[in-house]
Amino acid sequence: MGKTNEIERKVTKFGNSLGISMTDALKKVGLGQGDAVTIDANPLTGEILIKKAKKISLPEGISPDFMDTLADVMTEYDQTLRGLKDR
Repeated sequence: MGKTNEIERKVTKFGNSLGISMTDALKKVGLGQGDAVTIDANPLTGEILIKKAKKISLPEGISPDFMDTLADVMTEYDQTLRGLKDR
């Protein structure tokens, strides 16, 4: 596993939000303004894990709107779909 550097920062107010500045850490992992990340917060350990979002290319003919609609349907009918899986 690669080398990690622990950096201490204070939580500050940014407008109506709380945040931390971490420009150097973001640059070290190749992140810049506008890049997408995923955030996993674990309240039991107090840890927050930030990762580069993985960009996935959609197959030809599949639009982002279709994927959004599919996600909505799967969420709405989650229990029904799980029940069908077990038959």
